Amino acid sequence: MYEINTDDDHAIISLLVSGETPLDEIERFVTELEAVTLGYRGREIKILADMRAFKPTSSVVAEKLQKVQEFGLQNGVVRVAEIVASAAVATQLNIVAKRSQTHQVLRRFAGTELGAAREWLISGESPA
Repeated sequence: MYEINTDDDHAIISLLVSGETPLDEIERFVTELEAVTLGYRGREIKILADMRAFKPTSSVVAEKLQKVQEFGLQNGVVRVAEIVASAAVATQLNIVAKRSQTHQVLRRFAGTELGAAREWLISGESPA
């Protein structure tokens, strides 16, 4: 399951991805996320990715996530805050972020730090 919301004032795209996400659902997610990203073209886009309930996934799904991260970087994403609650998910997302080069603009937050993640996106300080 996934959900995408936006904050037009701050050009923040909020993502919630949970459970084991099948390939067809990830493909819909990627298509929708790319369209929303293009809607903010010309602005400094921030991503708030709530991955607390996401389950480690297949390499094919991980590759789709990598491609959408690359797309984001090419189209204005300047900061990504990830909220995770599992070491296994963090490990998989680290691999994806390094392959896509998103790790350069990424900061990871613990499962209870949703507010802190949002504040970091808005403040613009360098990733820790």
